[in-house]
Amino acid sequence: MSDTWKGLLKDLFTLAFLVVVVVIPIRVFVASPFIVDGDSMHPTFENLDYLIIDEFIYNFKDPSRGDVIVFRYPGDPSIFYIKRIIGLPNETVSINRGSVTVTTADGEKLTLDEPYTVNEDATYTKDISLNHEEYFVMGDNRPNSSDSRIWGPLPRKDIIGRVDLRLLPISKSAFSPGAATY
Repeated sequence: MSDTWKGLLKDLFTLAFLVVVVVIPIRVFVASPFIVDGDSMHPTFENLDYLIIDEFIYNFKDPSRGDVIVFRYPGDPSIFYIKRIIGLPNETVSINRGSVTVTTADGEKLTLDEPYTVNEDATYTKDISLNHEEYFVMGDNRPNSSDSRIWGPLPRKDIIGRVDLRLLPISKSAFSPGAATY
């Protein structure tokens, strides 16, 4: 066998080894790709945006209000959704004519400033109290989002991870896209 073939085989073996030892564990346990399907997160994310989800972060910290997350839809775990966390465990979320107020577990009332949203019907009103390990999530395009207003609180166990990177479209590539602080 010639030295060229030996070098090629060595390079292929090295590449295969790196894929098995580095790439696959990162893909399976740390980060995964997600393609936005639909317009429920417009204008923050558009249909076919290519995102990278951090599946590891919530092993070390709890999800936060404002995080954009990917999760398994509680009604059918084979379906994945992307939404923004509005309410945290043991809080009460009140929606009154499009204005969202959260009563924290300590009794503090927060009226959320949400400049990233498409406003919903001004006649919509709802109050939901969350239990331990439950989150209230909504899409940014409120009139066109199936979310906690419709199917109820999101169990913690269904959360896959946080959106940490938008790769496509290239013109909108960014770390922590859609991040919001309250």
